Amino acid sequence: MRGWGEPDERIETAALVVTELVTNAVEHTAGRRIRCRLLRTPGRVRICVWNRGRRHIPALPGPRSPEPYGASADGRHDTEGPGPVAVGGPGDGFSLASVAEDGRGLMLVDVLATRWGTRTSVSGRLVWADL
Repeated sequence: MRGWGEPDERIETAALVVTELVTNAVEHTAGRRIRCRLLRTPGRVRICVWNRGRRHIPALPGPRSPEPYGASADGRHDTEGPGPVAVGGPGDGFSLASVAEDGRGLMLVDVLATRWGTRTSVSGRLVWADL
């Protein structure tokens, strides 16, 4: 990101988000293959973490409603991002005390990212976050 000329603050934020997403992939998957990729577009860096495992993942706080791109009528599909997302989180009567320690990293991602989401398929799970 330094080579891209990104500011130090965004680099530090990205490092924290990558740490949280990769840690979740390691802790919540039975597979050993995890990939992390950063994509850059004007004004945005997207962090993508993909894992190949299929182990059960406990209920975690969902991403905020995607903005500024909007969502479908049911509010659950990011029309610009990589796939369906769950909507929920701190603004929905959600409290830190109601989340197991395992779910707190995604709450941090929710605060740091402008938007984030997940996509699950038979080949694994992708979690992405835009900074």
